[in-house]
This record gives sequence, C-alpha cells and structure tokens, in this order.
Amino acid sequence: MLLTFVIIGVIPLHIFGYILLNNYEDKAINNKFSQMQEQIFMLSNQMIPTGYLTLVDVPEIDAEINRVAEVFNGRIVIVNRNLNIVEDTYGLYDSNKYLVSKEVIQSFNGNSSRVHDKENHYLILTKPITLTTENQKVVVGAVVMNSSTRDIQGVLNSMEQRALIFTLAITIFVVIFAIYFSSKLTKPLTQVVNSIDRITDGFMGGEVSIKGYSEIEKISDSFNKMISRMQRIENTRQEFVSNVSHELKTPITSIKVLADSLLMQEDAPVELYKEFLVDISEEIERENKIINDLLSLVKLDKTADDMNISVLNINELLEQILKRLSPIAKKQNVELVYESFRPVMAEVDEVKLSLAISNLIENAIKYNVIDGWVRVSLNADHKYFFIKVSDSGIGIPEDVQDLIFERFYRVDKARSRETGGTGLGLAITKNVIQMHHGAIKVYSNDGEGTTFNVRIPLNYIA
Repeated sequence: MLLTFVIIGVIPLHIFGYILLNNYEDKAINNKFSQMQEQIFMLSNQMIPTGYLTLVDVPEIDAEINRVAEVFNGRIVIVNRNLNIVEDTYGLYDSNKYLVSKEVIQSFNGNSSRVHDKENHYLILTKPITLTTENQKVVVGAVVMNSSTRDIQGVLNSMEQRALIFTLAITIFVVIFAIYFSSKLTKPLTQVVNSIDRITDGFMGGEVSIKGYSEIEKISDSFNKMISRMQRIENTRQEFVSNVSHELKTPITSIKVLADSLLMQEDAPVELYKEFLVDISEEIERENKIINDLLSLVKLDKTADDMNISVLNINELLEQILKRLSPIAKKQNVELVYESFRPVMAEVDEVKLSLAISNLIENAIKYNVIDGWVRVSLNADHKYFFIKVSDSGIGIPEDVQDLIFERFYRVDKARSRETGGTGLGLAITKNVIQMHHGAIKVYSNDGEGTTFNVRIPLNYIA
C-alpha cells in the first residue's frame, strides 16, 4: 500500500516535471531562433542598399552587426554571392577568405537551416540574403549567425533544481502521509488477523469491535458472525460427541444387562428368553441406526463425483418412501396424504435422494401430535421439480430455524433421544439436495407445524 501511494503520488510528478522542462526548452529555443531570424532580416535590409556585400566598408553596419552578435552572445558571419567572407564578428576571417559549407550552399538555393548543438550549447541559423528585382527574388548573400544557449541552460538548471526540491518535498509528504494512512487503514485489519491467530490457537471467546471505514466495519461484523457460528458449531460438536458417546454406549449397556440377566437365571422360562431377545434386537437396531447415519454423513462429505445419476420417476419414488414409512405413521396414528400434480421424470441419484426425502417425512411423522397428519406434494415446471412436506406437529422455534440443518443439532434433545434421533437427518438431507444443485427452505412456528419446500433441477448438471 505504501509503495502504491508513492507510485501514484511521485511518479506522475516526475513525469509532469520532465514534460514541463522539455516544453520550456523547446519553446525557448524556438523563440531564440525567431529573434535571430528577425535580426538577420533587419541586417539584410540595411546591407543591400549600401553595397555592403560588394566589400564596401560601411562602419555603421559593421557596428550594428557587432552589436547584434554581442546581444546574442554569439558570432555573425556575412558571405556574398562569391562566397567571400564580408564580415566575421570574431575577426578570424577577412575578405580574402571564403566560407563553403553545406548550409551556406543550401542558402543560395533559397533554403534556411537550423542547428541546435546541445553538447556545446549554441544555435546556428543560416539564412539567405535576397534582393527582389522585377518581382523576382535573387540570393545575393548569406548570413550565418551563432547564438549561445547558456542563458536558456541556466534557466533550465534553475528550474530543474527547484523541481527537484519540490519533488523531494512532495515525496517526503507523500511517504509520511502514506505511512500514516496505511497504518491507520491496516490497523483494523491487524486486529482481525490477531483475532484469527487467537482462534487458530484455540481461543474462541470474544468479539472484534473495529471502528473505521464502513467496509472495515462490515468485515468486523462478518468476522463476529463467523466467530459466533464457529462457537455454535464447536458447542454442537462437543455436544454431539457427548451425545453420540452416550447413544452408542446406551444400547450396548442395555444389551449387556439383558444378557447378564439371562445368564444369571439357569432355568429361565422360554417366554422370558423371547422377551429379552426382543429387547436385545431393538437395542441392536438402535445402535445400527446411529452407525448408519454417521456413515451416510461421511459418504456425503465426498465430492459430487460419487453421484450415481439416472433418470428416475419421482412419483414412484415418493410412493415407495411413503409405503415404507406408513407402519411408523400408523403406530403414531398419523395420517399420510400424498398429492401429485403431474408425472415427473428427473436425473437424480436414487439412493441419496431417497435417503433425504425419507428423513424429511420420517421427521414429520416422529415430531407430530397424536391424530396428526403429514402431507407430501409433488409438482414441476420446465426446469425444476418441487417436493413439499407439511405436518401438524410441534413446529420449530423461529430463533433456531437457521440451525436445524447443522450437523448434530437437535431442537428438542429429550424428545429426539426418545424417538431415536441423532441430529444428523436434516444435515444429510441438505447435503443431498445441494449435491443435486437444489435448495431447501423451512417454514414453521412453534406449536403450529412445519413445512419443508425442496426444489431440485430436472436435469442434473455435473
């Protein structure tokens, strides 16, 4: 984050300074060439009428040429049409010398030339001296004018120093601001990290209270919700371990007591043997159910690659499930009602879906009232099929409806133990429905019955 602030704050400033200095240099050079060109034009107009280019000595023009050269801190060389040097402000050449260069030759063709020698800091402007006769321009000479750019370079150096000082000041300010802002921004995140570390070390207590930006506060709220959920899961896990240990131990204890009772009675009647063996069989069945639920949950924790998909008649599947559960309903005097609105064929895993729907209907029967009812309905549209399981039972309190699909959670622990429940049925059901890419919702009020709505795609998508 600190690096990002520096990049965003400093690099654009460097680029802006570089562009500004380059633009100033280009503009200053162009302005100087324009001034040189104006002076050459003025000198040319003075030289032509006086015959200066024919080696006539005109002190006034010599003085003006020297003045202009001095103003521009440079040198001026005048050449006539014969390439004789008429004037050299440096005094290095006389009228017996000639100046032949590419730029001078080009000027007699009517072309001007500009040269910027950055290494030696000077400009060279070569321009023809033209005479207009009968609407024709004739080149009668050339002016080669040098001008120093040290004044421009001095201004550039001064600007560069000021830009460097300004950039350093801005950089220091940006770094200080970035450090301050980054620390302020990351401080709440550090608290979250510390809380995660505490949870990793096994300390689940306490909430995180972070004040700051709304996004950070949302993270804090979400994190607290996660902690609360983890605490609930941990509590239910511990409770499950305790309950399952008890549930697994209870049938074995009962079986041992019954067996020991028989062994202690050498001449026990056959009827007593039968009675005790029936009790032993029931305890074994109870133990078997707990183990099967645990195994089912373990299997469902695997990936969807274990899905055994086939096209199935859902109407027939529900009829088979209801037929299998009807003895339990009769035993508790609960009426089973099935309603199908249309034939439904869908791509499902028969074993898993049968287990999930069986859990829903069996729960509706077990947690019902005497002379109650359970209604199961099936419907479909072009994309999904819908199964609704409603009952007239004891209902589910609103404050725990979000918990009932968690593993090992049981609303009424005492009644669940009486009915043989392990708290795994709804967790299994939800897992199966999600593996089919479906959804399940519950609608219930305490003491007013419960309705489960299941929605599953007709076509399975791997």
